Formats: sequence, structure tokens, C-alpha cells
Amino acid sequence: MRQALSRPEVLVALRRARDLTDRDFAQPLTLDSMAQAAHLSKFHFARAFTKAYGETPRTYLTRRRIERAKDLLRAANLTITEICFLVGFESVGSFSSRFRDLVGMSPTEYRTASAGAPPIPGCFVLMWTRPGPTISQQSGRSTEDGRTVASGP
Repeated sequence: MRQALSRPEVLVALRRARDLTDRDFAQPLTLDSMAQAAHLSKFHFARAFTKAYGETPRTYLTRRRIERAKDLLRAANLTITEICFLVGFESVGSFSSRFRDLVGMSPTEYRTASAGAPPIPGCFVLMWTRPGPTISQQSGRSTEDGRTVASGP
């Protein structure tokens, strides 16, 4: 019997799902949606992803969310609750417990320990993460995330 991961198209499919997770980590992603992006059944996807990357799709998603939360805790003037919801967690309790499990300290302790440069004001972070118009009035073009592209002279 041939192993599924020896086929390059399965690895490409897994990368497609991982890219979806990296891009949309703050959205409510499910195993079904990740498997659908890879065009695989959810059970085959979960096994193949774990074998290829050494962690389950859910663990990978949680780790990406915590990495982003660490960035925001260091650089943004947002509350723990705001950061929790910005990175895709649905409750502060689950966010705090997963953060402590992965980082070894609470989000508040992490923020205190990594205090350095003045944080970015929260209003700028929230404004930057808000979806913008899909079509620029100046150039008529936009990027996939809704930000407009300025046209040249």
C-alpha cells in the first residue's frame, strides 16, 4: 500500500489548508473548512496534516492564534479581552488557559515581562484590522483583504 504523503498533490493540498489557517486564523475555522480547502475528507486531512506537520490542525491553529496574541500583547495598547477576540478565541477563559499552557505565563504576566517600547494605540490596531472597502475610488483596484491599492502618477 502506498502512503498518501508520498503524493505531491496531497502535500500541496495540505499547504493550501495551512495557508488558509495562517491567513484566516482569527475567523472561526473548523476541521471541515480546513479539509474543504485541501479538497480532502476531514479524517484523511487530519491524519495527513498531523503526519506532515507534527501537530493536529487544531493545535496548529491555536498556536498561530497565540503567536499573534503575543505580538499584540507586546506592541498594542489593547485589553486582554480585545486581543482574545481579535485573534479568534471565543472566551477569555479558554484564551488565558491556552496561553498559559503554551507560553508558561498568563497574558498579563507576558505583557509585563515584555514591556519595552511604547505600545501602538489600540484605536490604530482596531482600525487596521477592520475590513475596508473592496474597490478603491482612486484606482479601482483592491487587494484580497480589502485594502486599496494606490495608482501611480
